[in-house]
Amino acid sequence: MIKLFSLKQQKKDGEASPRTGNQKKASAAQLRITKDINELNLPKTCTTEFPDPDDLLNFKLVICPDEGFYRTGRFVFSFKVGPNYPHEPPKVKCETQVYHPNIDQQGNVCLNILREDWKPVLTINSIVYGLQYLFLEPNPEDPLNKEAAEVLTNNRRLFEQNVQKAIKGGYVGDSELQQHCVKIKQWKNYL
Repeated sequence: MIKLFSLKQQKKDGEASPRTGNQKKASAAQLRITKDINELNLPKTCTTEFPDPDDLLNFKLVICPDEGFYRTGRFVFSFKVGPNYPHEPPKVKCETQVYHPNIDQQGNVCLNILREDWKPVLTINSIVYGLQYLFLEPNPEDPLNKEAAEVLTNNRRLFEQNVQKAIKGGYVGDSELQQHCVKIKQWKNYL
């Protein structure tokens, strides 16, 4: 069970007893993320995971699309909320290898609200819906993976085949070439 109200309870406990020198005050980022998570309204295709229930600044979002090109996949995103949140967006990385025009092989995500269009009034909920939308409507106009964007624009059938191949654990395009090169290097080291 996630301890969403732990910061509030700590504050109440602190008010009920005399202050001690080792008691920490919650930062603005911690207070805001607590509020955002309490107000989170996840679609049925999304879940959150908190590896450390006492650390709301680092968590995972799992998206399992039920329609579109990615309907059979399971995609995990890590969220790292910095001390300047909500004035700076959280750092979001895709931990799942995916063939997507807006997600590169290092897990970087091209979503405007994670960059230039971020505003402090936006919430974690806004990011969740933005990420989910990327799986429903990939955007080849603003790509991180130019090859996937080009295939989506020119051959939607091939794009869908590549997505399904990647979801099943296969390699597509440069990924396959890189994996092949790694195996060759390993083989040469063995000899």
